[in-house]
Amino acid sequence: MNRLRGAIVPLVLLVLWEILSRAGVFSPIVLPPPSAVAVKWYHGLLPGLPYDPAIESHWRWMLSGEMPHDAVASLGRVIMGFCVGAGLAVPVGLVLGTSDRLYALFNPLLQILRPIPPIAYIPLAIVWFGLGNPPALFLIALGTFFPVLVNTIAGVRQVDSIYIRAARNLGAKPWTMFRRVILPAASPFVLAGMRIGIGTAFIVVIVAEMIAVSDGLGYRILEAREYMWSDKIIGGMLTIGILGLIIDGAMSRLNDHLLRWHRGLER
Repeated sequence: MNRLRGAIVPLVLLVLWEILSRAGVFSPIVLPPPSAVAVKWYHGLLPGLPYDPAIESHWRWMLSGEMPHDAVASLGRVIMGFCVGAGLAVPVGLVLGTSDRLYALFNPLLQILRPIPPIAYIPLAIVWFGLGNPPALFLIALGTFFPVLVNTIAGVRQVDSIYIRAARNLGAKPWTMFRRVILPAASPFVLAGMRIGIGTAFIVVIVAEMIAVSDGLGYRILEAREYMWSDKIIGGMLTIGILGLIIDGAMSRLNDHLLRWHRGLER
């Protein structure tokens, strides 16, 4: 019932958009009706067809099977960049969170670097790595790194001191304290940071693909802009939204599974 209720507003907006587009309020070149976008998005999922000069150029893209290829390319970059960024951020965050001296030493540097958006690193990424996947992966990893790092540090530093004192009174050694007390208590923050990081990775991958690579949804959207193919642009945006929804849903289910012991998730 809640899902049906949540679909009311999007459906109303789609119907209104369709009516206004069909009535000529919007130019089909600037904003094609959603039905036309849906038809071409569907054809974009079909396997490639033989070259036919009679088919319009933007229809050839939609019938070429490139959209699944581009979606897989973008998703692969997101996953790889996220794994690199989160894989570095979690151990660094755990170390900085448990050591007051290291936190005091490195926190000023982190606070300087954290507000810089990954997009600002594009020129340096191209200079350092050239074109292709390496600069795109670097930018995605960078965009993932700081949300996961900040949440991990916050999770470790906000562990209730009662748990720490109780473990010490029971004779827990430092490694046992870390593994059985600090890490479980900080895990909700870590997983929340990962969920934010994967969302940031989707934002960064589109920008990176518009600059450094020759495939992916970002590249196709930029290509469509050059030829004023609004249906192709909206189709690419729709694909990004669907991929993001699937990934976020998977992350939410993973969080619920891993944190099923947490009292906030008790049923």
